Amino acid sequence: MAVKMYLGKADEAVDIIFDKGTFVENKISNRTLDPDLAPPVFIGEAMLDGKICTVMGNNSKRPSPHFRIVYNGIVGMEEAYKFSQGVYATIDEDEKKPKEEKRPIILLIDAPGNSPGKVEEIVGMTKATASYQFAIEDARSAGHPVIGMIIGRAVSGAFLCHGLLSDRILSLPKEYGTIVHVMPTTSISVITKIPLERLNELVKTNPVFASGAEFVYKLGTINEMVEKPEDIRKALLRNISEVRELRMQGKEDQLGIWHRGVLGAERGGRTKRMEAINKMQKEFNEMLPSLLE
Repeated sequence: MAVKMYLGKADEAVDIIFDKGTFVENKISNRTLDPDLAPPVFIGEAMLDGKICTVMGNNSKRPSPHFRIVYNGIVGMEEAYKFSQGVYATIDEDEKKPKEEKRPIILLIDAPGNSPGKVEEIVGMTKATASYQFAIEDARSAGHPVIGMIIGRAVSGAFLCHGLLSDRILSLPKEYGTIVHVMPTTSISVITKIPLERLNELVKTNPVFASGAEFVYKLGTINEMVEKPEDIRKALLRNISEVRELRMQGKEDQLGIWHRGVLGAERGGRTKRMEAINKMQKEFNEMLPSLLE
């Protein structure tokens, strides 16, 4: 019988994906994370096919007791900082291991956005989300395979800090409730001045505006579509192995954000990106001698 997965159940996905009964929350080897910091997120370690992983996601059923705007899986300031702590604890615990033995970091993605609360914006929301992004980059540089697995919502700034910088991003299809987009069409209309009626037509076919995972796959942002939850384990194991191999071969350019642009061009979703980049590089190279004089 097929396993079902719906929005708001990232914590329950742990039992589907990882070895039964192996997940321990707020623990990374010998490090213990503060359970009172950012209760909406869950961070810990679990076994995947008998091998240790760091697991990070959010529990939509646990609202923040400190910020009322942080609910339903939103990633707020404290959440971003705690994610950062989880990543750096992983880096520190594996510091002396060779790169091929660094534990994977698995990001379970189901978040409807960042918190727009005024207090958080004033205190340091931007710094918090940036700290998490820097942490992911530091983990990748240290040799940890970082895999993002979209099992629900991957929206706006929450996806930007929790998932987008992964080595590989995988996603379940829309039948399982996945929603992947930058922002609602109403907001896009205000910013771009494109009439809402026109945008509502564009989202049906244009991968730049559409919100489905399949459209974002065409842009190259998602590396691989996983057909059903039962296939997640196998897909994660394969991608972890592939990321390790590419990194050991020094093929970092085939991982992360840069390579997604190449995938988007190959899939027909980013037809002008490489053309623009190559033109800018050509013009820069032509100007470089005069800049060095």
